[in-house]
Amino acid sequence: MYSTNPDFGFEYEKEAVTLAAKEQDLKIWLDKKHRGGKQATVIKGFVGNEEDLKDLAKILKTKCGVGGSAKDAEIIIQGDLRDKVLEILISLGYKAKKAGA
Repeated sequence: MYSTNPDFGFEYEKEAVTLAAKEQDLKIWLDKKHRGGKQATVIKGFVGNEEDLKDLAKILKTKCGVGGSAKDAEIIIQGDLRDKVLEILISLGYKAKKAGA
């Protein structure tokens, strides 16, 4: 970025601090919208940086044996695996519960 102001100071975005697993309050949803009728398990409420979010998503995808993605504080796992995801998250020390219908 270029500025003609001699006193201009660029402000960097601060990296989000990831809360400890026991302090996270995760909600597990089943989503069918915008997916061509296919179901997806969505984990919402993660507080932390993108790298830690992607690491948790990788663990969940590996243990469930399915694909998925992680972005914008959400993890999307393909298929209806709410019970299995809940079990995995609790075993990792996260506070998690099913939400929605």
